[in-house]
Amino acid sequence: MRIGILGGGQLGRMMGLAGHPLGISCRTLEPGAVCPSSPVAEHHPGDYEDLQALYRFSQGVDAVTYEFENVPVESARWLAERVPVYPSPQALEIAQERVGEKTFFQGLGVKVPPFAAINSRDEFDQAIRKIGLPAVLKTTRFGYDGKGQTVIRDHTEVEPAWQILGGRPLILEGFVPFDRELSILGVRSRTGECVFYPLVENVHRAGILRRSSAPAANISESLLNQAREIARRAMEAMNYVGVLAVELFQTGDQLLVNEMAPRVHNSGHWTIEGSETSQFENHLRAVAGLPLGSTDSRGHSVMLNLIGNWPTPSAILAVPGAHLHLYGKSPRPNRKVGHITIREDNKQELNEKTGQIQKLIDQAED
Repeated sequence: MRIGILGGGQLGRMMGLAGHPLGISCRTLEPGAVCPSSPVAEHHPGDYEDLQALYRFSQGVDAVTYEFENVPVESARWLAERVPVYPSPQALEIAQERVGEKTFFQGLGVKVPPFAAINSRDEFDQAIRKIGLPAVLKTTRFGYDGKGQTVIRDHTEVEPAWQILGGRPLILEGFVPFDRELSILGVRSRTGECVFYPLVENVHRAGILRRSSAPAANISESLLNQAREIARRAMEAMNYVGVLAVELFQTGDQLLVNEMAPRVHNSGHWTIEGSETSQFENHLRAVAGLPLGSTDSRGHSVMLNLIGNWPTPSAILAVPGAHLHLYGKSPRPNRKVGHITIREDNKQELNEKTGQIQKLIDQAED
């Protein structure tokens, strides 16, 4: 079986690696001549809006998926007329536009932060009065890893925020004084079977995910069920197939949806070593129409992103239980170049090893 992947970054790379033991080969469409997935998947250079490139890419694949959500929706629809595309172009469309995404979850009866759509300076001023400060001003499209957004803490920051982001469709979101950030990863098969990974606690810095801990500590059964129900409602409403990540704010015993990603997700990288079936394998299983694998955890895991550069591999691998993943990217500030997962049965030992490796990462980034 051959699965086509729109995008050839590190997520495509890890899907390609997960496919080989299953007898699934992957083919990627990516504008660059060389990309992180090139060593493990057949690479077709081409633009996502080039119909000839899309046609060549689609020939001989059994299904198509994507590894990032900024694929043009019309290209996904064009492909869906010729080959099964999972998740559906509808899911892609919802995730690409923040106002539509928030409205979608509201329609499911799911709580989201207060928000207002902005298309002019007058609407911006009205939104500030309605939602209040602090708040977060974001572009409605193409924002990731903290890009395309700015926090407005008080009225002195209102005008500078408009100068930075104004002149395009925006959304103002009320600032949520959350206890912590969590994410839930669900997987839905072609037949409608749903499985869920445990809730994961995430730590961001400058809008970039730096650490994921799984399973998240101190999670009540009611909170876990609440997260699963949010993901289940979303997947069923979209007739979803594949991995869906939903990022959440926890405030007391309530969860608010921040955003969703219709793909495998950075906060699920720990599943490669820390789960019975990785998110990448389960995504391919779902897309290929195969039975889903167990999402049970193997002890406790921490995933640390490598941003900009990485420590000497020998120093990392000298720590028992540490697993290094480099993405084949050259070092560059604020670029995700790899990750490290530490897996342990003993929580105290996990914390000690995490601290040890975090020091190595900090030294490499300095």
